[in-house]
Amino acid sequence: MRCAFITGITGQDGSYLAELLLQKGYKVHGLVRRTSAMVTLRIGHLLAHPELHIHYGDITDGQHLMRLVLETEPDEIYNLAAQSHVRLSFDLPVYTTQTVSGGALFVLEAARMLQRSKEVRVYQASSSEMFGNIDEWPQTEVTRFAPQSPYACAKVHAFHQTVNYRDAFGLFAANGILFNHESPRRGAEFVTRKITLAAARIQRGEQEKLYLGNLDAARDWGYAGDYVNAMWRILQHDEPTDFVIATGVSHTVRDFLDETFRHFNSLEWQDVVETDSKLIRPTEVHHLVGDSSKAADLLGWKPQVDFEGLVKLMVEHDTGIGVER
Repeated sequence: MRCAFITGITGQDGSYLAELLLQKGYKVHGLVRRTSAMVTLRIGHLLAHPELHIHYGDITDGQHLMRLVLETEPDEIYNLAAQSHVRLSFDLPVYTTQTVSGGALFVLEAARMLQRSKEVRVYQASSSEMFGNIDEWPQTEVTRFAPQSPYACAKVHAFHQTVNYRDAFGLFAANGILFNHESPRRGAEFVTRKITLAAARIQRGEQEKLYLGNLDAARDWGYAGDYVNAMWRILQHDEPTDFVIATGVSHTVRDFLDETFRHFNSLEWQDVVETDSKLIRPTEVHHLVGDSSKAADLLGWKPQVDFEGLVKLMVEHDTGIGVER
């Protein structure tokens, strides 16, 4: 039986990845902060599974992480833990760097120590935010980075550390440069889920206004369930290398509003949405869209859920008429 260790297992991606790996017959170990309220929210339905093992700890505690990795001896490590809210990273730059960059380094070092006794493969969750405002569309694995936030800067450092551990120590370590990916499990503080939740609440009379930042920001939005499949495929590849994971189609926040409110016949988003300057980033990223041709060619990966299907999944979940996926 193959064994995997997931940091950030209670997050959106961690929960979908844990499901996928358990379905594939893995033993799964997950790192959880004791203060996390998401243990029962996102992975509660998995807790009774005999091959799921939860360990309390923090990604910034390198010594504890090292001990857990050496004790559990995973075949694959997926580092998904981070303070991942980009706007919040401007208010918490040190903490963001500690979790994103420092955490990645702790994972890589633990894997390097484990590699002395057995083979181990490491997946590092990289981000399209690393590209920033680069004047190249679509972005690929060879597009240069121009980070525009503390979060993105920390992700760039973690990306290069992953490459360095691969080159210097012969570690099977690979970056997945994932573009925005959403689902009904997305946190309510992220713009996509904020929109679908607010629309449902407004329709029920529980909320009057929806406050947003930059409505013209364009992102390449995919479905998180598809993207964790790409993570797994990256670690099954013969050689460690880095992959862009994206749909290849971008939409603005306005587009997301249009598509969401299309499901609510009695509502017009223009009547309930107001712009709040506090929600606009000090340095904005205007347009991100990825080219995942390399993943299609080498991994056989392609997204299965399109933009309209993604919004429909989220709206149906938040209005209570759909089954969570």
